[in-house]
Amino acid sequence: MNFLTIGHRGVMGVEPENTLRSFVAAQEAGLDAIELDLHLSKDGALVVMHDTEVDRTTDGTGPIAEKTLAELRALDAGRGERVPVFEEVLDAVHTPLQAEIKDAQAARALSEVMNARGLADRVEVSSFHDEAIAEIKPLVPGVRTALIASRYGTDIVDRAVAVGAETVCLNIRRLTLEIVERARKADLRIIGWVVNTQDHLRLVRAFGLDGATTDHPDIKRTGRFTA
Repeated sequence: MNFLTIGHRGVMGVEPENTLRSFVAAQEAGLDAIELDLHLSKDGALVVMHDTEVDRTTDGTGPIAEKTLAELRALDAGRGERVPVFEEVLDAVHTPLQAEIKDAQAARALSEVMNARGLADRVEVSSFHDEAIAEIKPLVPGVRTALIASRYGTDIVDRAVAVGAETVCLNIRRLTLEIVERARKADLRIIGWVVNTQDHLRLVRAFGLDGATTDHPDIKRTGRFTA
């Protein structure tokens, strides 16, 4: 079985997260997919950024939702990079994407872009928000979805099934064999995050997971040989 390696916000361990520079580096490193995060700007643009505020990752301050795209563009997102919009990432790389909806309101905007560009095969939609997954399912025919969880129990399987997700992306620190077995019985794919060390990699391999989200591109290389 092919073990999937997913670049977390590009390769945020070595490049500024959620920037075109980081996404291109992830592609050049040969990662199988690239994860990114989506919010809506004040004027409705699909902005690629993790936090609800710009403070941590740019030289600005304040909530994304209170800034226009032009205001966000004026910020430095690290090493001179600008805050990208989703459409720019689509044009910059050809690697499959995992688009995480951070703000449930972004689901409809994302569905419009995916339908216009025919992205159901290329983009998997993920979210911590059950309602975001449930909303986008009927909006994008054939879309693949993943429910993400940090603090969870066996209920994550029931939640994923209820919203029609095909995959669960789970914090490896809370992973148990019982959860893995229940997910398998429900025919769910399982991705572990964040996998940044050889010990992490051995753990997800021991659980027989389908893949790992990582901050570091060298996990792609070592993942082939770690049993």
